[in-house]
Amino acid sequence: MKKFWIFDFGFSIRRLERNTIFFLALSAALFVFSLRAKAQQIKIPRIGVLSTFPLSSVTARTEAFRNGLRELGYIDGKNILLDLRDAEGKLDRLSEVAAELVRLKVDIIVTAAPAPTRAAKQATKTIPIVMAFDNDPVGNGFVNSLARPGGNITGLSTYYPEITGKQLELLKEVLPGLSRVAVMGNSNIPGNAQALRETELAAEGLSVRVQSLDVRGEKNIEGAFKAAKSGRAGAVLVLSSPIATSYRVQITEIAASSHLPVIYPQSDFIEAGGLMFYGPSITDLYRRAATYVDKILKGAKPADLPVEQPTKFEFIVNLKAAKQIGLTIPPNVLARADRVIR
Repeated sequence: MKKFWIFDFGFSIRRLERNTIFFLALSAALFVFSLRAKAQQIKIPRIGVLSTFPLSSVTARTEAFRNGLRELGYIDGKNILLDLRDAEGKLDRLSEVAAELVRLKVDIIVTAAPAPTRAAKQATKTIPIVMAFDNDPVGNGFVNSLARPGGNITGLSTYYPEITGKQLELLKEVLPGLSRVAVMGNSNIPGNAQALRETELAAEGLSVRVQSLDVRGEKNIEGAFKAAKSGRAGAVLVLSSPIATSYRVQITEIAASSHLPVIYPQSDFIEAGGLMFYGPSITDLYRRAATYVDKILKGAKPADLPVEQPTKFEFIVNLKAAKQIGLTIPPNVLARADRVIR
């Protein structure tokens, strides 16, 4: 009788052990399956960045955007994916590149300047578009108003009416005897018309006459500088436009050969050899674009996110360019520069 109970007890233990092992294995399998299912459900946001110019030429901008994302806890390759695309400086390729980003099903498209924003707008009406900067979002037809964009586009604007007046003041300080200035812009761009009016208002107070030069394409650039020289302009003020930005190297080269001091609308012109820049910090705007990405990923709608204006401005002087045209920049002007290229 004693042996029987011992044998039965051992058999029960072995059966219990087998059941326990089976239960633990089943639990482990279910746990692994659950983890895999959750991993498949977690979608890492993909952000498309659309640039007109080669990414190698705008690294400071894209790095500022990355830094803005890092400040908000987003790390490329870990909890967010950046898909950077450029049109190699060719405006006619923007539509094709924008369509590629749409086919990739990116969650947000980040653009800069009117041309890529327009290409993205034509490519999608549903994917949110964040403008890192635009000179006139309302005039360009991207938003209904700065306060209530009303569509799938929002972001930041470089529109600041007083900018050209300040630029003209700087030219006057560099050239105290300045009496005529040529303003190079594109009449097809709504924002340029307003900028020209603001320049003319500022010119009245500085006793400077304004000569308007319409540049709608590459073929107009050289002729515009010749017209400035023949019109006895002592300096040139370039307004922001896709044409001017696309041909910034050509413009800075012609300005140097014409021995005309020029103040430009973007720091890219200074990197290309230009003389002076005063305006919104583009890298700061790119950094701030990350906050829009964050808000949209957290559920905000572009239509409800007001377009913000610039808060940080830069003044850059290129002494190499000044020497090339035989110009001396007054010490008091240099002292106010945020950056001096020597």
